[in-house]
Amino acid sequence: NYWASGSSFTEIEAKDEENEDPEEKEVEIREQEGRNEGGENVRKRRGHKHRHFSWTPKFSDVYQSVETSEPGNDGWAVKEGLVSVTPLKANFMHVAGLKGELKLSSQSSVPPPKFYALIDYEDSYTQFIILGALSSLVSPKDYRLIPTNDGLPSPSSPFLQISSYEALPFQHIQDHPRTTLVNSCVIRKALIRKHYLAHTVHTYLVKHADCELKFHVPVTLDFEVDYAEFLDEALVEAYQLHESFTGNEGKAAIDREWWILKPSMSDRGVGIRLFSTEQELHDIFDQWELDQSGSEDGEDDNDSIEPALANANPSVASKFDSGIITSQLRHFIAQLYISPLLLPEYQNRKFHIRTYVVSVGAIQVYVYKHMLALFAEVPYRAPGISVDPQIHYGLEATLDMRPHLTNTCLQPTSSTTNPTVLPLHSLVSSSLPPALLTSITAQIYTTTSALFRAAVAQPTNFQPLPNAFEVFGIDWLVDPEGKVQLLEVNAFPDFKQSGQEEGRSIVEGMWKGVLGIVLRGPGADGGFFGVLGGEGEAMDVQEKGDVETKWGMKEVLDLDIGRR
Repeated sequence: NYWASGSSFTEIEAKDEENEDPEEKEVEIREQEGRNEGGENVRKRRGHKHRHFSWTPKFSDVYQSVETSEPGNDGWAVKEGLVSVTPLKANFMHVAGLKGELKLSSQSSVPPPKFYALIDYEDSYTQFIILGALSSLVSPKDYRLIPTNDGLPSPSSPFLQISSYEALPFQHIQDHPRTTLVNSCVIRKALIRKHYLAHTVHTYLVKHADCELKFHVPVTLDFEVDYAEFLDEALVEAYQLHESFTGNEGKAAIDREWWILKPSMSDRGVGIRLFSTEQELHDIFDQWELDQSGSEDGEDDNDSIEPALANANPSVASKFDSGIITSQLRHFIAQLYISPLLLPEYQNRKFHIRTYVVSVGAIQVYVYKHMLALFAEVPYRAPGISVDPQIHYGLEATLDMRPHLTNTCLQPTSSTTNPTVLPLHSLVSSSLPPALLTSITAQIYTTTSALFRAAVAQPTNFQPLPNAFEVFGIDWLVDPEGKVQLLEVNAFPDFKQSGQEEGRSIVEGMWKGVLGIVLRGPGADGGFFGVLGGEGEAMDVQEKGDVETKWGMKEVLDLDIGRR
């Protein structure tokens, strides 16, 4: 906006000007707004005349200018209650010795970071933990967070990305193996798909009959079926199942040998069933197809909820919608049911152990020593006792699955009186003495090492990369004799199910250890991005060479597979 009159000063006599109060003068100016201010004609004289001027802006001119102006200028923005931002232009014409165009140096005074980081995990719980771990290990001047990989100055810039599997730039990973580090391998289905895992273990045991896996993996059979009518054909070579069915004939449910059915590519407990006879197995698949046809006919989706659970605990029934479409999953495993170790101090509820394992490069494997115990909602009852004759599902009585499922996503909110997630080391009791707890962790270490050796022996289905790492959640069950049994391997485990208290501290410590190890870099003196040569906690670990003491990471495998 501009002054319409061309000036905001008025010539005055000098006698009273020095003693005038500026605030009183401004009030006087505003009171005179609107009055007729006739200007005096000043007679032109030759030579110079000493004159005095007073700041007497005509605000009415400004107001009128604002009213008549178009949207976008400073006055309009202020009138509308907005904030006006005006770029400033510098004038260097009066700087001594400066002539011509001002050219800035292309070299920035701020040194570039040692690496750029894109942290975009799939949930805010884990995102916050990873960012906290990174900031605690690496000096802020050594890394710079970017929102997308488009923010890299060049494709060869040092780059760390931690995000969901689908968001990882695998082509960029292969093109820049020395400068890019990501949080997942490209192929690892030898571990994370249940039927592939069964094949991995079986194939390795053929050549390594005395391997630890022989003693710590339940008997597992895999089969493929599209529709229930083809189930008999799919089980033709399942000799152990047929022998079990024959042995169970004429026995009471409590005395039978039980099996657990799992869809290979499902998670969160979806589709898990128990069976002990061939008829029970057929009924499971027949019911799934019945649920599917009912859904296609427009029936209520809640009909697919496990009836036994819905009747027993309606408040959590929606979490147990376990119906599946057989033709879409196809691959299944039948695993010999293992009775669990029970702790009277925890209401004899079934529990499994969640262990966080990180695979680094090609290949080192670490087990985080601080593990979690995940409990079922209700006290344990053996499969034969779990049958409720008052609840019918098709032709057979239905098993109440709550005593058998320990998935945290299926449990109600944990409480102090009925916790569902606890640190394993806190379970020391008469039923779990320190010696047994030490034995359990030792079994987990040796079996994890053997498991990854078996996976490496399947190069088509497991391909660790020198510039990739991955955190797995491996689940274990302890039988009444204290023997550890492998249940499954989970990629991208749901960390937020670990809880907000002690479980969260375990996740935080685990991620700090993971980043400390991967930024340290296998065989690299300065770390993968050279961030360990400066100040910070990471340098201390490198100097001591003891990641187990510092971060609780137990190295269980260091195997050169020719890709380092």
